[in-house]
Amino acid sequence: MAVKKVLAVALAAIGVLAVAVGVNTARSGSKQLVVEKVPVLAIDEAAAAQRLGEALRFVTISDYKNADANAAEFDKLHAHLQASFPRLHAALKRENINGKALLYTWQGSDAKAAPVMWMAHQDVVPIAPGTEKNWEQQPFAGVVRDGFIWGRGSWDDKGNLYAQMEAIEMLLAAGFQPRRTIYLAYGADEEVGGKRGAAKIAELLKSRGVKLDYVLDEGLMIVHGMVPGLQPGAAMVGVAEKGYASYKLELETAPGHSSMPPQDTAIGMMSKALVALEANPMPVRMAGLPQQSFEMMAPEMTGMNRVALSNFWLFKPMLERMLAKSPSTNALIRTTTALTIVNAGVKDNVLPGTASATVNFRLLPGDTLAGVEQHMRQVIGNDKVRIAPDGDFNTEASRVARQDGAAFAAVNRTIRQVFPDVVVAPGLMIGATDSRYFDGMSDSVLKFGPVRAQPEDLPRFHGTNERMSVKGYADMIRFYHQLLKNSA
Repeated sequence: MAVKKVLAVALAAIGVLAVAVGVNTARSGSKQLVVEKVPVLAIDEAAAAQRLGEALRFVTISDYKNADANAAEFDKLHAHLQASFPRLHAALKRENINGKALLYTWQGSDAKAAPVMWMAHQDVVPIAPGTEKNWEQQPFAGVVRDGFIWGRGSWDDKGNLYAQMEAIEMLLAAGFQPRRTIYLAYGADEEVGGKRGAAKIAELLKSRGVKLDYVLDEGLMIVHGMVPGLQPGAAMVGVAEKGYASYKLELETAPGHSSMPPQDTAIGMMSKALVALEANPMPVRMAGLPQQSFEMMAPEMTGMNRVALSNFWLFKPMLERMLAKSPSTNALIRTTTALTIVNAGVKDNVLPGTASATVNFRLLPGDTLAGVEQHMRQVIGNDKVRIAPDGDFNTEASRVARQDGAAFAAVNRTIRQVFPDVVVAPGLMIGATDSRYFDGMSDSVLKFGPVRAQPEDLPRFHGTNERMSVKGYADMIRFYHQLLKNSA
């Protein structure tokens, strides 16, 4: 009888739990913004595509060590911008910052209204040696063919830069006058850290006492077929950016002959340290931005994905285990650890006296550089292993931008108007952008590129056959055109 009672209680509990899950799932209604429809903006797509194609012919590859690398190509790009957008260059003030970076100012009618900033970058990454033959069109030919604008920089990031200018040129032709002042910040060294461009622009504006209503830079985009259980595309608006930290691990011991190895060798100790770091990553943290992102998309999902993501209180441990298994989703929920460089030994019969390694971390908002270093020391547990920052790129994770203010609402509304078939959700930017230099100038630093991407598009970023759809580029222009009307 006792067994039957226990079984009955257990079944009753399961039934109550199932009802609670079902009710909670059903009550989780759509969180998508309802917006008024806007007419589709007419654009001369062929002419706009041609201008972007011409811009891709300038080999604006930046170099970390040489600030003057390809200077003539950047000059050609600047001249092309002026020739392509005469109204913009007549109406906006243009400043050349630190040689190649550009800062444009479109003065607003209300001096008391906080200005906004749009960002993009002029520089591109080089073509991987030996892969030129794999391109369907030459990477710097700027060919418009088969419905695409082909070339390095079409996505990253001349497409955004030219789309912004196209939109402003059209608004000027229509007599539009912004209430807010608009800044356009175009660095020329984003691909090598941005310290000569965006960082200097930020310093200049800070010296002028500028505070920004919002900042919009490249970042996440509209992805199709990449979120399990979500039929529509997902417009992920980056509201935070992971930090970047590389650390050098070094140790020294007595060198010797390989015929008489000691119990602890330089390579052995360094290997143990690296294995320990890889086996003991920083903890998963779903609370905060990751959970907010999933909860925004959950009501639009189908099947068990909707059930699980609508009931974090029950399924959180299972979700954490599942997300941690994939590199792409694991990066969204924890500070990641990557072993990137190892050096030791010069001859097969000599025990090296030194060993070194570099470990790269990408910090989740909420974690800190100091916390990462403390984690490393605790996990390694060997005082012989010296730990020090490697290089001058280490940066904290950004603040998380406001999602309850007018800036995020304007971007959200614009996406829903220009791309009415997609779901909008906040997201985390895993890579670094120039916008991190403006983190203290606004509480709404957003990272979003208004373009659709399929899974097969992702390898094109910094890879082979980079291209932009002509139709997609036209929608980018429409997005920026509408965003100015919505936010400025």
